[in-house]
Amino acid sequence: MVPDASELEAVMRYHERTKHHFNRYAAGPGQLDWANQPDPFRRYASAVLTRLPILGPDEEPGSPAYESLYARGAVPGAPVNLRTLSRLLEYALALSAWKQAGGTRWALRVNPSSGNLHPTEGYVLVGGIAELGGGPGLFHYAPAEHGLERRADCPEALLARLVRGLPPQAFLVGLASVYWREAWKYGERAFRYCQHDAGHAIGTVRIAAAALGWSALVLEGVADETIDALLGLDRGADFEGAERESAELVMAVWPGETGPEISSLDGEAVQELKRQRWYGKANRLSTDDPVPYEAIDRVAAASRKPRKT
Repeated sequence: MVPDASELEAVMRYHERTKHHFNRYAAGPGQLDWANQPDPFRRYASAVLTRLPILGPDEEPGSPAYESLYARGAVPGAPVNLRTLSRLLEYALALSAWKQAGGTRWALRVNPSSGNLHPTEGYVLVGGIAELGGGPGLFHYAPAEHGLERRADCPEALLARLVRGLPPQAFLVGLASVYWREAWKYGERAFRYCQHDAGHAIGTVRIAAAALGWSALVLEGVADETIDALLGLDRGADFEGAERESAELVMAVWPGETGPEISSLDGEAVQELKRQRWYGKANRLSTDDPVPYEAIDRVAAASRKPRKT
């Protein structure tokens, strides 16, 4: 959503500047600084990590025939518990394999990514799962460990306000981008690739949800500022010395097909979440500071979805 002409112009100028053409490629950094390659795995130091169960490929839940994912009502809705949440994240954002060439080893993931750089970070706001400890909370997904790091506590009453208007057992999935992971390789073109990868992640979350008989919907009315607060991305002390993340979107996920009554979140409830107890400090991804790209800053600022007034 671009609210005025100057911001629309900034977006269009960025698009023209960074797109490929028939006769030439778009400009890039020209070389790769391998010594400063970003760590592909974000972690939050001192945040408690709960490893999720590794389920076999044919083990229930979440192993229906592929064609049934596209047949309405063909997959019965599974309850929300640790096993089903594990399956959702496995199919949506997890590692799929490790590859090696000589002394270099790298991971592949189930959600496609430009250059296998994976700028997308996943978060879950969920309650009712005793194995996650400490009651409802906001969690960061750590794909290398296939686990959830507790970022914040969320009292039951507050969680109820945050999912008000959503179907029973609904929870929230948030996505954010680390622009530097893409800019390290692609320079100022990184913003467009981060948007591309966020779209990939939306697709994998929806397919993963369908495998459990669940629905997943982007809440299009949530402002980027609200997403920042919900996911703790605006907590300066938690990212001190580390590369920041930028809000992309929030999705509602729930068992069954009954649609939600809302497309946004209670802004006051999100602000109350900010006042709860938070855990962890983001790890630094590169040895040196990220290279600044003004074009990314401009288009990111112009593209942010504002609050409704």
